[in-house]
Amino acid sequence: MTRLDTLRGPAEPLDHNARTIAALAVNPGCDRRALLDAAGVDKQKTAVHVGFPAPFGQSPFAITRAKSFDALVKANGCAHLLRLLRDTLDLSISEASYADISDVGGNDDHHVRHTRTRALLKRAATDGDGAGTLFDHPLLKLTVAGHEVYLEPAVIAFQIEGRFHIVEIKSFAVIDDQADAGQVAAAARQSAVYVHALRALFAAEGLDPERVSHNVVLVCPKDFANHPTATLLDVRQQLAALERQLSRLPRIDRILDELPLGITFDLETQSPDEVSKAVATVDARFAPECLASCEMSLFCRAEARDNGSTDMLGRAARDELGGIESVPAVLGLADGSRLPSTEQLEIAEQLRYVRRIYTEAVA
Repeated sequence: MTRLDTLRGPAEPLDHNARTIAALAVNPGCDRRALLDAAGVDKQKTAVHVGFPAPFGQSPFAITRAKSFDALVKANGCAHLLRLLRDTLDLSISEASYADISDVGGNDDHHVRHTRTRALLKRAATDGDGAGTLFDHPLLKLTVAGHEVYLEPAVIAFQIEGRFHIVEIKSFAVIDDQADAGQVAAAARQSAVYVHALRALFAAEGLDPERVSHNVVLVCPKDFANHPTATLLDVRQQLAALERQLSRLPRIDRILDELPLGITFDLETQSPDEVSKAVATVDARFAPECLASCEMSLFCRAEARDNGSTDMLGRAARDELGGIESVPAVLGLADGSRLPSTEQLEIAEQLRYVRRIYTEAVA
């Protein structure tokens, strides 16, 4: 049993996915999220156990709708999807072929499926025509903070000109050619993770990573029906941000080395207070944005509030404060009751100036 297994306890590990990696990359300074995700800890159950449940997850209705729409798009060897690809990518009928990699001869082991995915994609990239057009349930692998995770995009499409495209199937509607901006942005961030992982696979196989297009095919239901429509989504901006943030993530072994021996997040054998104390041993980096992307956000917010952390003010304000970690320290520097260190002289002068202006305005 590995150290990560010990941390999680007997519960089955939750796999990383594009959403968790995208959320982790948004806040690369948070050791807590990096470790919980690497260990496969169910953050939602942990938040509930310690008394800080977060409103995350889809409703049963939304999950059923998503599965129904995905099945529709992929029915009959992805017949609907092929029609959309012919329109979106100018894919001709003669180029169409389909491979389902949800299992390999009845074996759904991650390693086996990943090996099969690599073989099929390499053949498609080197043999050209007829070597593969659609790859359903492919399994990619990506190193996140020194820890290898598997990812499963909806579909990878191969075009005759030698370009590979990630196909992302989402159940949110496109009404009058417009979709919810927030949902499209989330889809772009998640799709960028798949593009990054596929480019990493190409690089490992000695292929040109740029053959993986930055244009993702986004498939959604049109208007108020379940009729699918597709559009190209440029994720270059999200890719650049993702690659930059992933490079800044701390390695998991470094985080583990700093933990006390015997620490575990096991929900079955520990009380809420014991789990809370165990989670608190791992440094967090709370920001208000976490409330929209992390199941542990309410726990971390309460912790930051109790500690008087400047994390509560948001990343922009925290960075402007030049590394001062507590609100009492900021207020002390502002009113002169706290002597600044050599490194704090400049920010202390700015804080005193702001306080003087504020006081005059209030008076």
